[in-house]
Amino acid sequence: MLTHSIAERLHALGLSAMVAEWHRQQTDPNRLALSFDERLGLLADREWDARQNRQLRRRLTEARLRLPATPEDWDAHAPRHVRGAGVRELAQGHWIAAHQNVLITGPTGVGKTYLACALGHAACRQNYRVRYYRTARLFGDGVVAKQQGGWTRWLRQLSRWEVLILDDWGAQPFTAEESHDLLEIMDDRYQLKATIIVSQIPWEQWHDLFPDPTVADALVDRIVHDAHRMTVQGESMRKVLSNVPGSGTTNYHAPGGD
Repeated sequence: MLTHSIAERLHALGLSAMVAEWHRQQTDPNRLALSFDERLGLLADREWDARQNRQLRRRLTEARLRLPATPEDWDAHAPRHVRGAGVRELAQGHWIAAHQNVLITGPTGVGKTYLACALGHAACRQNYRVRYYRTARLFGDGVVAKQQGGWTRWLRQLSRWEVLILDDWGAQPFTAEESHDLLEIMDDRYQLKATIIVSQIPWEQWHDLFPDPTVADALVDRIVHDAHRMTVQGESMRKVLSNVPGSGTTNYHAPGGD
């Protein structure tokens, strides 16, 4: 029998899930009928699952994803057409390991932000460090870093995110300073880390967002090279949900998402 002292030692070792599973086994005749190796396997599986879930929660917390989305419920409410790279394929994360980018474009309301957050969630599951930013907020944090004399340190911290999600890209044309800041950020990430960019503007028109053609060429080349391009088409999810009695936004969380 597992004594109180042994339970305390297991708790001290951080094996609380294993202790909980042992107590469940004592009240389940089916589990008690299993062999020692089978019961030990269940104990180990329980502890492993608990640790994986804790790590996932920590990664999702630091990711600050705008919407609680997953690849599995991407089409939960309405059919949408995605032209280009496949959602399921990208959810496997091969593009992250290859340090490639994903470009998600399409009109407002069709679920671009939701899709980006779903891919971010999938990356967290695969033990990647993810951070979501609205592009305007990214610039705001950069301004603060400059004012406090920590620009270089902030760039270094930003480059550590294995997946960086930049939403609302090109909501308004970039200033000269913002353009140069973006060039520094993307230069640090080029062929070293992965980035998801979400925009209403088709990527073919991104040159027009920058005041300096030379900077525009350098930026777009780094972003588009080897990128997976996705164009989301379909009816606005806000409109769809407004016509479904009782649907509200309980699962899709559409307000504020694109």
